Amino acid sequence: MSLAARYLEANGIPTVLLCSARDITASAFPPRALFVNYPLGNTAGKPFDVENQREILMAALRLLADAREPGRIVDTPHRWSDDESWMERVYDENH
Repeated sequence: MSLAARYLEANGIPTVLLCSARDITASAFPPRALFVNYPLGNTAGKPFDVENQREILMAALRLLADAREPGRIVDTPHRWSDDESWMERVYDENH
């Protein structure tokens, strides 16, 4: 997606990537990215949580409007759960 975003930007179309793999995103140098520390596939918000989805969308639009330097990655304050045990389950090779 970063390559596509850079191509679009080079042709005058501003972009913002929503990402949940910050290190991979950073290594691909997107023009702008919003990091959402949620499980893969949930970067637009929690399922059925319209308010959470709206907050993430609004953060992405603010980034689109405000980011001036290329390669900017902004971390959202959103949390998937009260603890981070979901990460252990998601990244456990035995599951």
